[in-house]
Amino acid sequence: MTRITATYDIETPLGLAQAAAVMAGEQSTGTFVRLAGETDALRERAAAQVDRIVPTGSSTTPSLPCRKTGDVYERGLVTISWPLGNFGVSLPTLLSTLAGNLFELAELSAIRLVDIDLPLEFANQHPGPQFGATGTRHFMGDHKGSLIGTIIKPSVGFTADETASLVRTLVDAGIDFIKDDELQANGPDCPFDDRLDAVMRVINSHADKTGKKILYAVNITDEIDQMWRNLDKMESVGATCAMVCVQSVGLTGLRAVRDRSGVLIHGHRAGWGLLSRSPDIGIDFAVMQKLWRLAGADHLHVSGLANKFTESDATVAKAAKSVQQPLFGNGGPAYLAMPVYSSSQTIWQFAPTRKLLGNDDFIYCAGGGIMSHPGGPADGVTSLREAAEAAHLGLSLKEFAAPGSPLKRAMDHFDIPFINLSNSEI
Repeated sequence: MTRITATYDIETPLGLAQAAAVMAGEQSTGTFVRLAGETDALRERAAAQVDRIVPTGSSTTPSLPCRKTGDVYERGLVTISWPLGNFGVSLPTLLSTLAGNLFELAELSAIRLVDIDLPLEFANQHPGPQFGATGTRHFMGDHKGSLIGTIIKPSVGFTADETASLVRTLVDAGIDFIKDDELQANGPDCPFDDRLDAVMRVINSHADKTGKKILYAVNITDEIDQMWRNLDKMESVGATCAMVCVQSVGLTGLRAVRDRSGVLIHGHRAGWGLLSRSPDIGIDFAVMQKLWRLAGADHLHVSGLANKFTESDATVAKAAKSVQQPLFGNGGPAYLAMPVYSSSQTIWQFAPTRKLLGNDDFIYCAGGGIMSHPGGPADGVTSLREAAEAAHLGLSLKEFAAPGSPLKRAMDHFDIPFINLSNSEI
């Protein structure tokens, strides 16, 4: 029988074995009492089962408020599996099962979904990323190397024409990728259609002159029918990258875009901290990135080294590597996506970012690292291009930077961040 497997990091005052049994029952055939219709045959066919329990520690106090109490709160990794027949390959139902009522159980004082393993049947129903890294390069005219990108800053406040003016500066400076901020979508002060028209006039004109098509990830996030209309508008002006806030639209919304899209899907994870920040409740990126890739994301944000948020460098490194790992073994489709680095990125983080992946299949976005360069945005782009060249040559920035160059001025302007990664994590 084909099964779906999930691993949880839990804490409980009742003992790991009892808590795991409650979890398996709650999310399959059982409830708080034995049901008359819950026959042995039904349980054999549909019940979730506890496959493994690994104790990891204990505490005398609960990590989260918990109505049921005890003298000791045991911590451990619990692996549970479900028969595929319970919910088929529906991603919403899968998520309701693996991350549903379990998070409210009184038997648990901590629960975090840390990994899932999906059978090949999911590949038959979900097409995954349409383009990935190879398609991304193709849209740009077979671009070589990693992509140097930025975010429109300030995030909001520009009119459509002001946005296009900044884009012109960035395009002329040699940028590869430009994205809307997640706060900018279709507000009355900068309507989607007006902004897209203005920006694409700049990008298309540049492409006609140079043959290079800059990627503009325009934020289409909205209701499903409006996102479809946004995709139609993109097609009419030759736009090639749709940004979707994957947490905001959900798996169904993301899949709806994938089914109607002929362009790249740039997955922004705005709101990710709600699921990830606490070690005692939530969902690991290892889980959600698999579901977002299944639903069709070509690019996925992973934060950045020495970022301004709460995630450690080790967490960022793990996330970045995860989206480049095959989603299915046993000869199944890989469904690889491109990691997108952002958050306080400057010339200093580029080399270690590239080193930890060991390839150029990533997008490196610097907002302030470009916009606040002392020479202006154009020099900001050039400084990152020079940092990328130094990394490719295996030279330090100090060895590569020429006196007075945009790179040298960036080195003097931006503080050197502390990057906390071991050799094994790189």
